[in-house]
Parts: sequence; structure tokens; C-alpha cells
Amino acid sequence: MEKIQYVIGHRNPDTDSIAAAIAYAALKQKLGMPNVIPAMAGEPNPQSRFVLDRLAIHEPVYLADVHPKVCDTLNRQPVTVAMHSSAYEALELFHQSGVRVLPVISGEGKPCGVLSLLRLSEKYLLPGRDQQREIITTPTALARSLSGRFVAGGDDDTPTTFNLFIGAMLEESFSDRISGYDPRQLLIMTGNRRSILLAAIERGVRMLVVTGDHPLGNDLLALAEEKGVSVLLTPHDTATAAWLARLSTPVSLFAECKFASIGIGEPLTHLRQKLLGSSESAILALEEDGTLAGVATKSTLLASLPFSLILVDHNELGQAVPGAETVEILEVIDHHKLGNNHTISPITFITSPVGSTCTLVAGRYRECGIEPDRKIAALLLAGILSDTVILRSPTTTDEDRKIVCWLEMLADMDAALWGKEMFAASASLRNFATAEKVVEADFKLFKHEKYSIGVGQVEVFGFDEFYDMKEQLLSALAGIKRRDGLFIAGLMVTDISSETTLFLVEGHTRIGHVMEYPQLEPHLYELKNVMSRKKQVIPHLMKILAKA
Repeated sequence: MEKIQYVIGHRNPDTDSIAAAIAYAALKQKLGMPNVIPAMAGEPNPQSRFVLDRLAIHEPVYLADVHPKVCDTLNRQPVTVAMHSSAYEALELFHQSGVRVLPVISGEGKPCGVLSLLRLSEKYLLPGRDQQREIITTPTALARSLSGRFVAGGDDDTPTTFNLFIGAMLEESFSDRISGYDPRQLLIMTGNRRSILLAAIERGVRMLVVTGDHPLGNDLLALAEEKGVSVLLTPHDTATAAWLARLSTPVSLFAECKFASIGIGEPLTHLRQKLLGSSESAILALEEDGTLAGVATKSTLLASLPFSLILVDHNELGQAVPGAETVEILEVIDHHKLGNNHTISPITFITSPVGSTCTLVAGRYRECGIEPDRKIAALLLAGILSDTVILRSPTTTDEDRKIVCWLEMLADMDAALWGKEMFAASASLRNFATAEKVVEADFKLFKHEKYSIGVGQVEVFGFDEFYDMKEQLLSALAGIKRRDGLFIAGLMVTDISSETTLFLVEGHTRIGHVMEYPQLEPHLYELKNVMSRKKQVIPHLMKILAKA
């Protein structure tokens, strides 16, 4: 099966991030890669949800994290043995499959023990002196192993300890040999030797196995019934039957009842700790209902993951879906500053200082000579208009404008009207359930040497709603600052109509002395003609941090 490639934007995705993921996955699929799937690392914000609903486009797959889990590398076709199976059947499975550990499975599909090839070998290759005759089995398992049939007595699933004797001597010697044993624990195996058969039956042994499928006379059968002797006929010769009898023990009787297990949804790191931090050679991986999913060994840790990532609208792992650092990254398409980590192999990295990642994705369509369909064109247009605030942000470039003209034609839409419709439908703080949701909807983390900062942004028409929620928003910023250990936590509230941003900030007390923007009140600054976090606010904050 071909590995899945998830095209995914940053945490707290905005319209540009979600639109870029969907559109780039669609391009890949048009290029013959059906395994490329759009994804998102957070819930769509109100504007993104409006755009998707308006265009009747399904939202991407939500990935809360991509930390490798046990199920991602597990072989889910384990070789197992039923609890009533014999040691001989287990040996056959070991030989055919090449595995070294067999889970013993109950009738409900749940593991009730484990059987290792080492333990099975030690049991039958290194028996103690008192175990050379001893066979622990059930009559039913014995009959199945010997391909036999009962002609007296019958099947019984009760585990019994037998002492095995081969009747290959004179009757007098044979009687002397078995005289010291409890007859109800004796299993006598012989061929067509009437004297031995009669002596065994008269003594009332528990089990009589007649090899070569030789029938007993009616008188012997009647006597066996009278004495309570079970008689089993087997087609095998005596040597083969004796060997098979020793291997007739049900695996449930000597499997290890205690075993290590792990849920398939647990992180792969937990499996690594269990395998490398103990003497366990295998761990049973369980489904949520307790049934067996597979057997995890050290080779499971080396298996390649069934998915990889294509990052859009970001390149820093601090902004990526949790766990991205543990997954192969195939491509990056972004329009932000570089802050990515090293990769272990060369990758496609597309970056340019344009106003939107969707501009770069649309450019890839043109390079491939493919026109996006009407819905995808409108979606790309929405991403560009959102990130450039309808082409009014200082991040807007001529390339953005050229791509917008091309997409307008393909989508049969007026970009200005589409942009106003988008912002009118979403530029309200009432679209968010709580103040925390407002702050975190488009909140990004940045790092400057020893300082970490976080800045969110939300667009509005007028500041009335903001002033009504200001105290709650400030409290939310304080909570996020404490939770993430930030030096500064801020929220840009950008009024599209006046092209002015009010910057609410919870940070170090010295920030107010160096902000270089008018302070309207404690924690609040007015940034006229400022609309871009990427090009205006973050560079300014980095300059402040350099002086801190």
C-alpha cells in the first residue's frame, strides 16, 4: 500500500493555510497521486468555515497530532494459536511462520497467554528425569493429535497427567514395570499384542492406545467398558504415536499466563520503552476491546511510518502539528521567514515573499499547465484575499495581484466582492464562543534567542466588540502566557475599514517603554496603518527583544 502524504498547515489554521492544503492536495491528485490527502492541525476559524461551507468543500482531515503510534507500524495479521491447540500444532506454526512468539488466543479473540519457541523447545528437548514418562494432556487433545477415534470411553477435556508406557515386552515384565504406578494415571500404548492389552485392561488403566488401527476383540472391548478404560485407536505406528502423544499437551497448559501488552493507540515511544527497558522480546498489541491486534517486536520499531507530511504556510516545527519532528517531511511551501530544522535528505522547498501561500500553490498549478476547477480557484482566491486583507496588506505583491486576476477568471468571481463577503461573514468577535477562542484562533509562536513570544490576530469591522471583551481577552492572554512560558503574549485586533490595529499585550513590564507606538491604556497600543503580523508586528517585536 502506498504511503499517505498529508498536506497540512500550521496549528490554529487560517483560511490561507486550509485553502493551500486542500488546493495543493487536489493538484497532486490531478498529477496522478491519489494518496495525497489534505489535513489540518486545528479547527477551522469562522472565516475558513464560512468559505468551505459557501463553496461546498469538505474540510480537511483533522490531525490532532502525528506522533507515531503503535498501530502505525504494527503488522495486523499476527500468527496465533488457539488455547486448545496442541504443542505439535504450535510447533508447525513456528516452523511455517518463522515467528518466535505465539499469542495464545481464547474463543473471544483475546490473548490469554504467550508461547515462546524457546520455552517450547526447552520443555521437549530438555525434560527432567521425572518428566521422561509424564504427559499432561486431555483425552480430546490426545485423540486429535493421534488422528484417533475412541472405541471405548470417550472425549474428555479435563487436563490429566499421564505416565506413558510402551507395551513392547513380555506380559510378565510389563506388569512388573507398571505395578508401582496409579493405574488411573497410566497411558499404555501398544500394537496388536493381546496379552499386553488384556493385562492393561484388567489393571484398569486410564487410557489404552492401540497403534496401527488394530481393532480389539469384542471380549476385550466389553472388559474395557466394565473397567472404565478408555480405548483409542490410532493409524500411526507405535514410535510415531508415542512422539505425537508427548506433543499433544494443549498450549494453554504451559503457556505463560503473564504477558506484556500495549494499546494500539499508545505512542510508539511507549512501546520502545517497554521493549528496550525490559527483557521482553515481544509485546502484545491490543485493540480497544481487548482483542489481539498484533505482536510488536524490536523490528516493529524499525518499520517505516505509513504517512509523511507536506507543510504549507509554515516551515517552523514549533508551529507544525505536534509530532511533525518525528515524521518524514517531503515538501514545504511557505511565504514566511525561514526557521525550519535540518532534514535528513533533500526536499522540495518552495518559498517566496508573497502575501499568501495560496499564491505559491496557484503558481504550481500554472507551472504544471493545469487549471484548477472553479471551486478550487475560488478557494485559492479566498486564501489570498484573507492573508492580504483583500490586497490591502503591506505584504501584498504584484505576483499576488496577477494570480488574483487569473483566479477571478477561473472562478468567475469578483475578487473584491468575494473578499468583502468573506470578511463580513466572519469579522466579528461574536463568532467565537469564548475569549480564549478569539486569542487562539490564529495564534502563532515565535522565538528570538532566549525569548519566546506568541501573537494572535483577528479581523473586525470597528472596535466596539473588542472594547466590550477587552478584559476577558487580556485575562486569556495572561493564561496563555503562563501556560506556554512566553515573554510576550499579544493579540492584534485589526479593523479592516480603518486599516488600524489595536495591539493588546500581556508581557514584561519594560515592553511599554520601548513599544514606539501610542499607548491608549495599560496593555493596549494603537498601531495605525498596521495590518500585517508577519511583515510589521513580528519584526518590530523582534527588534524590541534584541534590546531587552
